[in-house]
Amino acid sequence: MVHCPECDGEIAEESDVEFLDLDAKMAGLFRSSKRFYVVACNECGAAIGSAVAGGGG
Repeated sequence: MVHCPECDGEIAEESDVEFLDLDAKMAGLFRSSKRFYVVACNECGAAIGSAVAGGGG
């Protein structure tokens, strides 16, 4: 079992966290489009993980 580092709330299943999709695009010399994801605790909203997906130009 895992607990949130901020509020010590129990994180036992996927519904205990919220996946926030933050769309971000970069342009310029290295053109790419990436999606940024943040995993947040449902009890206190603290960000407890993140990831990047996608890419290409």
